[in-house]
Amino acid sequence: MKKRTGLFRATFAIAALGMAIPAGAADDDSSTDSDAKILDKVMVIGNPANIDEMPGSAHSVTTEDIREQNYDDINQVLRKVPGVYVRQEEGFGLFSSISLRGVDTTRSAKVTVMEDGVLTAPAPYSAPAAYYTPTMGRMSGLEILKGSSQVKYGPQTTGGVINYLSTPIPLQETAYLKSSYGSFGDQRSHAYVGNTLSTGAGQFGFLLEGYFRNNDGYKTIDETPDFRDGNNTGFTKADPMIKLSWEPDTTLYQRLEFKYGTSELDANETYLGLSEVDFAADPYRRYSASRFDNIKTKERRSYLRYALAPSDDLDVIATLYQNTFTRNWYKLKDVRDVNGTSGNNYSLSAALAQNGEGLDCLRGDRACVLRVRANNRDYETQGIDMVGYYRFGSDAIQHEISAGIRFNQDQVIRFQWDDRYNQLVNGAIDGMTPGTPGEAGDRMQKTDALAVFLQNTIKVGAWGFTPGVRIEQLDQTYIEDYAGVDGTPTTKTNTMNLWAASFGVTYRFNDSWIGFSSVNRGFSPPNPKSATGGINEETSLAYELGARYTNVSQALALETVAFYTDFSDMIAIDNIGGTGTGTSTNFGKVRSYGLEFSGQYDAGIANGWKVKNPWYLTASYTNATQQNAAYDDDPESIFSYGKAGNQVPYIPKWVLSAGTGVDTGRWGSYISGSYVSKTFTTANNVKSQKNGDGDLDSRFGTTDAYFVADISAFYRIKEGVKLFGGVQNVGDVTYLVSRQPEGPRPGMPLFAYAGLEMEL
Repeated sequence: MKKRTGLFRATFAIAALGMAIPAGAADDDSSTDSDAKILDKVMVIGNPANIDEMPGSAHSVTTEDIREQNYDDINQVLRKVPGVYVRQEEGFGLFSSISLRGVDTTRSAKVTVMEDGVLTAPAPYSAPAAYYTPTMGRMSGLEILKGSSQVKYGPQTTGGVINYLSTPIPLQETAYLKSSYGSFGDQRSHAYVGNTLSTGAGQFGFLLEGYFRNNDGYKTIDETPDFRDGNNTGFTKADPMIKLSWEPDTTLYQRLEFKYGTSELDANETYLGLSEVDFAADPYRRYSASRFDNIKTKERRSYLRYALAPSDDLDVIATLYQNTFTRNWYKLKDVRDVNGTSGNNYSLSAALAQNGEGLDCLRGDRACVLRVRANNRDYETQGIDMVGYYRFGSDAIQHEISAGIRFNQDQVIRFQWDDRYNQLVNGAIDGMTPGTPGEAGDRMQKTDALAVFLQNTIKVGAWGFTPGVRIEQLDQTYIEDYAGVDGTPTTKTNTMNLWAASFGVTYRFNDSWIGFSSVNRGFSPPNPKSATGGINEETSLAYELGARYTNVSQALALETVAFYTDFSDMIAIDNIGGTGTGTSTNFGKVRSYGLEFSGQYDAGIANGWKVKNPWYLTASYTNATQQNAAYDDDPESIFSYGKAGNQVPYIPKWVLSAGTGVDTGRWGSYISGSYVSKTFTTANNVKSQKNGDGDLDSRFGTTDAYFVADISAFYRIKEGVKLFGGVQNVGDVTYLVSRQPEGPRPGMPLFAYAGLEMEL
């Protein structure tokens, strides 16, 4: 068993690192043989070579992809993955809004987000639309699944899966340090040390890691007589982590792994955007009324995983996990008593669009009351996940049955309040009236979820067949006035039974060509507040047809996919921004179809050069349209008053990305560029800032089409030590990326950086 143990450990390293190999281009070495590779199963994809056998679209983002351009923004990293759409917000990727194949982008609520195969969203059932994104800069890779391959994962199965890969425990003594300095006072440090040691009791592994980033921000707040810190619009983020593992020296292969990590964020971020006029004059301006805005978050994530291989044909993996997440976003809610007149109030989006006394208040040019809300919330997720794999069959037909059961319990508690600041006509603050904790949101949402899945991967000659089914039962609880601040607690409960099913087919034409097709019935559950209020689950029926090609030399890899999805009862997440009801609704039917293409080519490998010359191109076309008039008539909702044939908000029809580079071993340079077409920002598809009632609202309109390019270079001083630098948005392009949460917001301007990287 010693030989198998080494194989498992090697497979784990390959899977966790993601590998710098395009889809379908991995070598067919010993790590891909038919032996049980238990640790490969821990990840969503594992060894990128596994993509060839998947009946649905799958992509692996490697460590090199992330480090090549010094990315710490999930939005930038995902540009190279077709069928993925991101809505930027603050320019640094602190809060992601991701869509896969046309689902609603809001806070990535329709995507199952995991880290190392464990649910990592703060409360994926009870509050999926949360201001949370794992820190991209500390990751070693990403795995993205769409189509039928996602049936093993939930609770969101109408969109897809994104699995972040943290740094794996190294198999040998390793020390890594990367430090950089850049525009806007940007400072980043990423360091880890680890090793796997052989002892009489087996193999012991450890990893100690830390990631830190500080940035002063690229926006400037208007200053007033009592406020002189207008350049402080940045953030600080810290992520320490520890991993420990033990593989006992026993006949049966066993592995215990423990992970504990934290993440703390302190960001002077705001919901507030700009008026159209002010955006055109200076998109990086912030109004003085937003000077109190700040979000603080703290996360604790941990798991204990046990893997066992009783035989060559059976693998069992059990994971016990817990995540806690607290945050308080203290931010401007609205402006009140403008000109000292009681009841003369403005929502932020209306004030921006009307260009009148409400906007003057935001600019600090008029007396009013600034109502600032403390969006204070506590999240908790915990559970146990057990998965087993069993292989059997003959030379003619082979089966691998995978089955899993997961019990997950999560909850979110809102305990919010409003403070009121009296603003004078010159923008100075003349006193503050504190609010009562709980007065602006005192409720709890909780979900107990039991999920089971069964999938069989069948290989018959060149054919592969993968049927699968997933069933979930949700017991949901919603408690209004949870702490009894405004009255007696009111409890509502609901039970929901959900199911998903898939069937995928692959066919290997030859050593280079593989075709695949699948059908997937998915679901997306509403949160407890919405479910107890009568909202139905979102369902989808999705089809895809595609092909993968890899030539013999591994120099060229291609994938193209056509997809078609019908959504029913699409859930429009609680309105973000505005002053509407804030209640999720069933939007109706949506149809999304399109084409995806990705290609990688290395001219150096193809021509036998001594240098590498990689090229890549990805392209996505998506047409996501409403099939009925929207059910929602709340004029403040961006999903209200939509008509059949209208485009789904924030889903661009075209996203293109291309790049190339040269790597001589001693030095190298890369350039990449991305294009995103314009989008409508609301379901009624208006180009002006008018909501369904015809009232002015800055959240309504369009975003800009834009093209941004990044360049980078490195020089290797010696083995394991290199200098690097680059420029992101090298053309310093100004573009409007979002009108959410409250008005027009820009993408990040030109950002330059330089640093040192060492790995010993």
